[in-house]
Amino acid sequence: MEKKNYSDWLVVSDIDGTLNNKARRTPRVNTEAIDRFVHELGGNFTLGSARNVQSLAPHYKNLPGVKTPAIVLNGAGIYDFTKEEMIWYNPIPESGIEVVRKTLRKFRLLEIGVFTDDMIYLVRPGVGSPVMMWLDKLTHKRVKTVDEVPKEKWGKVIFFCPPWQKKSIRSFVNSISAEDLGYIDTSIASFDMVNKSTHKGNAVLALAKILGIPEENIGAIGDYYNDLDMLKTVRHPACCKQAPEDIHSVCEFHACHCNDGAVADFLRYIENTY
Repeated sequence: MEKKNYSDWLVVSDIDGTLNNKARRTPRVNTEAIDRFVHELGGNFTLGSARNVQSLAPHYKNLPGVKTPAIVLNGAGIYDFTKEEMIWYNPIPESGIEVVRKTLRKFRLLEIGVFTDDMIYLVRPGVGSPVMMWLDKLTHKRVKTVDEVPKEKWGKVIFFCPPWQKKSIRSFVNSISAEDLGYIDTSIASFDMVNKSTHKGNAVLALAKILGIPEENIGAIGDYYNDLDMLKTVRHPACCKQAPEDIHSVCEFHACHCNDGAVADFLRYIENTY
């Protein structure tokens, strides 16, 4: 029997709750399946995440021999770890700076995290933003005002909100936002601002174009709403068992729970089906 070859395929996986289990560790079955897909079958596998380069790096480098560039900052950038450089970037327009400035002025308990291509700036840090930096051991700088942050290459902005104020902050931001800005809810106490055209799906298509992968051979797997645009964009979307029902509704394949090796389940499905 002729050996299958997936060199013209690209599969992108979310990290938390997808590649990793609920304890934030990668099940061995996933690692073994990725190794087979990349080295035995010649496929292209990578990660797509809201994380920045530094935060994504240990998860990426833990994958067996993966060299395909990764998607960072909710799709604002594509980073090539072999060259150690950003090869594609879609920054927030300057209108976003004014939105941040006005929102900080109105809400005194609001904290802001500005993620550029190579640094994180915490504006008026309180509790939420420093805790996030500590958990992921992220290099960052603390500043008192948004004017201390370089204006170039804002990939995404995190609004760290008191939970009881998030609805009011979101409403205010929506009322003053320009049409070139987009927003992604990430928790009960935070949401992200990005370029309107930024999402993981567009970044996946950009990466496929760079690699010369046809759109009909792109697969992606995720578990939550920040993966929805990516799953709606690719030809072969999959989600983990624990994903919300409306995530399942857009998917071609419904993998097992992330604790049991959802990525391995999806890669087996691709090999057995295509």
